[in-house]
Amino acid sequence: MEEFEPIIVAFCCHYCAYGAADLAGSMRLNYPTNIRVIRLPCSGKVTPVFILRAFEKGADGVYVAGCMEGDCHFIHGNLVSKPRVLYVKKLLQEVGLEPERVDFFNMSAAMGPRFAEVAREFTERIKQLGPSPLNKKYRKKSDQAA
Repeated sequence: MEEFEPIIVAFCCHYCAYGAADLAGSMRLNYPTNIRVIRLPCSGKVTPVFILRAFEKGADGVYVAGCMEGDCHFIHGNLVSKPRVLYVKKLLQEVGLEPERVDFFNMSAAMGPRFAEVAREFTERIKQLGPSPLNKKYRKKSDQAA
């Protein structure tokens, strides 16, 4: 099998986490290129369906990055998204997938180094877990018929 490079989807709020990603790029910080950043107005817009759809489309891991607790531009968006991520963790466990494939992180727009650190650490975590069983690229030929 070829070297496994995970596909990771990062749902980032516009005001903080996306700003941190932009800052990481401006600072020329190294982080894996396999992170697919999806900018949302607020992390509170992320629903379990968004996260599960990312897995359905081939993601090996998904994380949601929102504002620091108490600093959400939409008052409490990050406080509603965190329980949604925990709910998806439980769902994954119930269907036999590793709940570690999903996580939530708080960061401010000034935390470019933190964004890069999260991207590196999360990528390493997913590499340790291996490809998602839902990722068609890495499924065995016998499993793809199903």
